[in-house]
Amino acid sequence: MSVSDFRIDVPDDVLADLRERIVRTRFTPASAAQPWEAGTDPGYLRSLLAYWADGFDWRKAESELNLLPHYTADVAGQRIHFVHIRAARRPDGAGRGPLPLILTHGWPSSFVEMLPLVPLLTDPARPGGAFDLVIPSLPGFLFSELPPDGPMTREAVARTWHALMTEVLGYPRYGAFGGDIGSAVSGWLGALHPESVAGIHTIHPSPPTDLEDLSAAERMFMEAVDAFDEKDRGYSEIMATRPDTIAAALMDSPAGLAAWIVDKYRAWSDCGGDLESRFDRDHLLTVLTLYWATGTIGSSFRQYYDWGHNPARPPITVPAGVTLSAETLMRDLPRSFAERTFPDLRQWRGPTVGGHFMATEEPELLATDLRTFFGSLS
Repeated sequence: MSVSDFRIDVPDDVLADLRERIVRTRFTPASAAQPWEAGTDPGYLRSLLAYWADGFDWRKAESELNLLPHYTADVAGQRIHFVHIRAARRPDGAGRGPLPLILTHGWPSSFVEMLPLVPLLTDPARPGGAFDLVIPSLPGFLFSELPPDGPMTREAVARTWHALMTEVLGYPRYGAFGGDIGSAVSGWLGALHPESVAGIHTIHPSPPTDLEDLSAAERMFMEAVDAFDEKDRGYSEIMATRPDTIAAALMDSPAGLAAWIVDKYRAWSDCGGDLESRFDRDHLLTVLTLYWATGTIGSSFRQYYDWGHNPARPPITVPAGVTLSAETLMRDLPRSFAERTFPDLRQWRGPTVGGHFMATEEPELLATDLRTFFGSLS
């Protein structure tokens, strides 16, 4: 399982082609609905793409990303991209991080979401100590390959992550944090490898395997989930049943790609309808350019298409911590529901501020919780 240094280097001709496609965009007319009510607002999209073509400096963003130590490794026959940052050490030589942490993003996100946590978790002067950080790209996302055989399940990702941490990087014991897909992967890590996983922390507690005898509050939460899905699940129904159809459009159109992703950044973040109160345009376009340049929006859908292959997860017995976000669903999740998933729930905060992309939206708050929780497990 060899490890290689890696640099992000998007060819000039890819960037030139991207700009030409943006300039030739045919925009949809303004909707009869209120802005954003029927999906990505055409007016906002037009403005964002104008900046993408003639204002956004990808080379500056690329250079900043390359200040971090990027690597790729061959893990179980697939190339995995990851950022690996070793914690700063105190001048006296003390203060090695109590645990290495693997931080896993979700969809439609990327490793970029976790980067605001880096200075907050690698500084030994902060309470809870410093941590070595491993921030991978999920299989099929950006620079990481899909599994060569078998479906892209949460279990498969967890097994790959465990091999990355223990066999490739040599960490016998580590902690795991994630949101969205990363939450489920972290749960699987704790369930499969309690001998190595000291604890897991999440902003999106996975549903328990046993949904019998729900309390009134738990039933209300499940009903709220169903009601939300009625309005929001169109995207997932398409990606789970006809991913290649929609991928063909998004692979060919920067405007389509931007509309598909930006819609979720606005709907799932704690932005109160003002997308750029949480994400500036350079952040959004960094993520979009990475998806475009790698041509991986279609492969990122595989985890939806392969959803039915996810087996039942074994019980999670390792210590767990939860920081609930303020996004529509999570803010109503009762603690008792999380306790069904995590019998050893040691830390709970919620609901609080921040949304689906909390590592970017509220890095200070999240880093405080991660330092407190994982620092207690050293």
